[in-house]
This record gives sequence, structure tokens and C-alpha cells, in this order.
Amino acid sequence: MKPIAIFRHVPAEGPGYFATYLSRRGIPWRLVKIDEGEPVPGDPRAFSGMAFMGGPMSVNDGLPWIPPVLALINAAVGADVPLVGHCLGGQLMARAMGGSVTRNPVKEIGWGRVDVLGNTEAERWFGASLESFDSFHWHGESFSIPPGAVRVASSPYCENQMFVLGKHLGMQCHVEMTPELIRTWCDDWKKEVQSLAARMPSVQTPAEMTDAVEDKVRALNAVADRLYDRWTAGLK
Repeated sequence: MKPIAIFRHVPAEGPGYFATYLSRRGIPWRLVKIDEGEPVPGDPRAFSGMAFMGGPMSVNDGLPWIPPVLALINAAVGADVPLVGHCLGGQLMARAMGGSVTRNPVKEIGWGRVDVLGNTEAERWFGASLESFDSFHWHGESFSIPPGAVRVASSPYCENQMFVLGKHLGMQCHVEMTPELIRTWCDDWKKEVQSLAARMPSVQTPAEMTDAVEDKVRALNAVADRLYDRWTAGLK
């Protein structure tokens, strides 16, 4: 099998549990280090699938790597190479597929409920029994649902949490988290988040985010397994 290409946009937002999932199942993967200036691959057919991770930048920023990534996503859709996007990655997918990325009504940071919508696509990806779950969030922007795609999940603070287009899954929330990633993000952004949490109910403090974090992440990993199982079933 050709490897999965995993695009990392900043060092602190690596593949996390997604890499653990792939390795446990013997699925090869390769990290594309955009943050270190690694060039964007030109041909999606070199990979069996592609994953795009998060980052603090905006899809609307004038960064030199964004146009070639958007072109690669479009080429992957045309070549039927499965895509999965996490937060910024989901925004990149939405933008490339004809959607838009704009400021979310509020910043959504920390643990929060995600509701699984009652449609056929949601059932295909989540199973028939799951109605909601607690996910991790860290974003100030959100995507619109691209033409032809189906919204499959929502949250009280962000209407468009996930969309599906055939084999492709775009997510605003972070299902790839590990306890180590959460602690790192809280350490890196502690002062800013502490200030926001005092003013916004949609933002948690670092102490709230790391409370019982192992148990919360374990439950989130189980949901991620469902999504990743469905996604890897579409790999070439």
C-alpha cells in the first residue's frame, strides 16, 4: 500500500492519535512537514490517502503553501484519493471544495459536546447508536459546507463541525487529540486562554481542559476509531 501523507503545519499540531491508529493497523504513513518548508507534493496519486492537521493560521492568510495545498486537494478529489482534515485541515478541504472559511461567532476552545446529525451519511460514519460525544475544540474560524457535501455533526457553538463528501471527511473539531497534545497546547497558550475563559463560556481554562484528561481522551479515541475505520475503508 502507498503511504498516507500527513500534512503538519506547525510542530505542536502533529498527527497525534491519527498516527497511532494507522500504525496499530499496519497502514504506512509519511509526515509532510510544511512547517519546515517541505514542498507540497504535486501528485495525490503518490499516496493512498491524505490527512491535513491543524494550525493557528487562517486558510485566508497569504501563505505561500496554501494555494498548492488547495490545488492538491482538488486534484485528490478528482483522482478519488481519500482526504481527512482536522480543524485547519477541514477548513482547507472546505475552501478547496468550493466552501468558505469565516470567523466563527465565538472562539471554541476546550471540551464540548458534538451532536451527530440524523442523516444517512452520519449513520455511515458514526454508526446508528451514537447521538453525541465530547470532543476537543480549538478554533476561532469555521467552514461552510461545500457544494455536494453533507453536514454530519454540529455543536452548540459551531454549526458546522463535520462534513462528508464521498470518501472525504472534513472536521472542525479535534478528534486526534492525546493527553500530551492537550497539555502542550495549554502550556503554549496558557495566558491567552486564561484571559478568554474569563470572558467567554465557549472557552475553558487550562485546568478545565486537563482535568481527567486521560479518561476524556480515551472516550474521544473510541469515536475517532469509528471515523477512521470508515475513512480507511475507502483507501486505495
